[in-house]
Amino acid sequence: MDSTRVTEHPTSFDRPSTGADPTDPRGALLGTPVPPGPSGPALPAQGRAGQTPPDAGADSPGTFEHSQPGAEQAAEADGHRPRPGSEGVPVQPDGGQPDGARPTGARSGDLPSAGAATSGDATAGAARTSAVAPGDVGSGEAASDGGRQAGPVRSASGVPDGTAGRRGGAPEPDRRTGQPTAPGQPTPMRRDGDRLRFVGAATRRIARGMDLDEIVMGLCRATVPTFADAILVYLREPLPVGDERPTGPLVLRLRRTDRIPAERDTEGGFTPAAQPEPSELETVGAELCEVRPGSALAEVLRGVRPVFTDTPSACAALPELLGEERDFALPDGRRAILAPLRGRRRVIGAALFLRGPERIAFEADDLLVAAQLATHSALGIDKAVLYGREAYIADELQRTMLPENLPRCTGVRLASRYLPAAETARVGGDWYDAIPLPGSRVALVVGDVMGHSMTSAAIMGQLRTTAQTLAGLDLPPQEVLHHLDEQAQRLGTDRMATCLYAVYDPVAHRITVANAGHPPPVLLHLGGEAEVLRVPAGAPIGVGGVDFEAVELDAPAGATLLLYTDGLVESRLRDVWTGIEQLRERLAATAQLTGPDHPPPLEALCDEVLDMLGPGDRDDDIALLAARFDGIAPSDVSYWFLDPEDAAPGKARRLARRALARWGMEDLTDAVELLVSEVVTNAVRYASKPVTLRLLRTDVLRCEVGDDVPQLPRLRQARATDEGGRGLYLVNRLARRWGATRLSTGKVVWFELNRG
Repeated sequence: MDSTRVTEHPTSFDRPSTGADPTDPRGALLGTPVPPGPSGPALPAQGRAGQTPPDAGADSPGTFEHSQPGAEQAAEADGHRPRPGSEGVPVQPDGGQPDGARPTGARSGDLPSAGAATSGDATAGAARTSAVAPGDVGSGEAASDGGRQAGPVRSASGVPDGTAGRRGGAPEPDRRTGQPTAPGQPTPMRRDGDRLRFVGAATRRIARGMDLDEIVMGLCRATVPTFADAILVYLREPLPVGDERPTGPLVLRLRRTDRIPAERDTEGGFTPAAQPEPSELETVGAELCEVRPGSALAEVLRGVRPVFTDTPSACAALPELLGEERDFALPDGRRAILAPLRGRRRVIGAALFLRGPERIAFEADDLLVAAQLATHSALGIDKAVLYGREAYIADELQRTMLPENLPRCTGVRLASRYLPAAETARVGGDWYDAIPLPGSRVALVVGDVMGHSMTSAAIMGQLRTTAQTLAGLDLPPQEVLHHLDEQAQRLGTDRMATCLYAVYDPVAHRITVANAGHPPPVLLHLGGEAEVLRVPAGAPIGVGGVDFEAVELDAPAGATLLLYTDGLVESRLRDVWTGIEQLRERLAATAQLTGPDHPPPLEALCDEVLDMLGPGDRDDDIALLAARFDGIAPSDVSYWFLDPEDAAPGKARRLARRALARWGMEDLTDAVELLVSEVVTNAVRYASKPVTLRLLRTDVLRCEVGDDVPQLPRLRQARATDEGGRGLYLVNRLARRWGATRLSTGKVVWFELNRG
């Protein structure tokens, strides 16, 4: 029964393989068990340089094992005690074999030949065999006995004689480093199984990356030092997305480099490794490279397959890639591989793998390894770019669907929050809005469209635009919901949404609310009491054929109204009414921290509300809109009705003068009298009902004139011969702001002036 185990390599120098030689600059590759073939004897197992392999059971031939630091000293101290095996390799017992005892210190698969000494009697005339590398054929140096290949004869100290079979006693060179091995050290072996395990571990590490930087870093960490001593990764600038055709010349930018560090972490058995000269691999590479059509680099990239840099085409392409003006040095021979990175449609970059001069050059099979690494990395980069573009589109769509900044309205302060359901679902159907209305009023809207997709976000945007248009007509809240319901039915039969629409009047200190299947708002009073407003729920938008009802409630100064979507109060762990009660308690507890006479700050209050969410409470989007009612004091409001007659403008000037004198704002008298006279004159010319005049004193002075004519005035340039048409021109020149809003019963023209 084969007891061989396969141990997976780490793919980076920061995660060492158990049993790896700490002084090996490239990272040790695990050996591969070699089953005896039918056509020839099995190859002898190989050990680490300078170490005595332990005994292995006869039922596990060809099992290779790595040494640990200090193993050689332990073997010299006690040659009969088995050395602990590496991770995944069972410790083999000494002696006790049914077919006769093997010599102490012999490895699995090392059987003595006929007549060979078995108990430390190693002489010059004893039969010896040298280690055979993969693909090498023995030349009479291996002796066999009964169809079995003899293992190397050991000296009295148990160290295999690595010089046997070499002419003149010269040691056999190390196939990984190319340097002669010290006398008494076996030759390490490299097999195809090592490459397969390395490629498997490396591709898994690359596939774990989600964004561009993670994938490129995974390629570098998987490659260095196991496969190469250094790597340079170039990517196209800019990277094409999907099927779009890039414009302009092909430009490669050096995205990332990695190399074996000067010193390794000495913890965990690592010691500083021998490094190449700093000028060998550290100064290679230019930041930008423009690939000229028809150049050698363009031909190599067009070929797609990795190539050795000692080929004529790659040798001519390297100066173009790395920069001809830079003083760089590359290792000689086949110590560099240039691998194009090809995505789904086109080449998106290149990777350059480098090995130092103290290490063995790349082999032909390493081109296949480089091709696998380049293919997996390029496809991962392609998908990461597509994912990044989709995430960017989702973020932009959601950002543009929501208000970028809340308006500054008279008598009310606003704050808002929006949280997506998760990073994988950044768009949804939740929205909020604050819309200024005539008469210093403000409309507060919050809604929720079913779903968390781009379609939900698009429907949300259409409903929000419709709500803004209806609010501009100054329709009652229930009428706004009725028209939204009709719009949702026009969008489709399955377009469902909930919505709450409220209008706050800072002069009357009243709020009118209409609900369409949405969770009820919560009103936090100045004294700290939190109240869930009793608003008729109504049917969701999109049902059709239903009537909506509006209620009018008190909105005292200092109170805070909280509008939210069901993602804040409903989850898999709690129902909606339990969540609403928890929200009410959270608001009351937060208000007690600031005292009964000071309401909590709006921004901090929003953060406190979101902190009530637990780990399992993020099942849906969350939209939150908080409104602090400051109101306008009655002493700061002056309101009159004027009959539509010729004397109305003069009367309006006198009333405005008295109000300004009462407020101590005489410095604005001239400007206010002129502008009020012009606006009232235009109103009484066409009005059939009394004209309203209202002055509001807040941080600015606001004047509003209303009439029953729906046509809005337009600013135009009067000609020299015209007798009229200059009133709005004066308003536009003297006022801080001005505007006109159409009402269901007419219109309102307003202007604002800065206070002294």
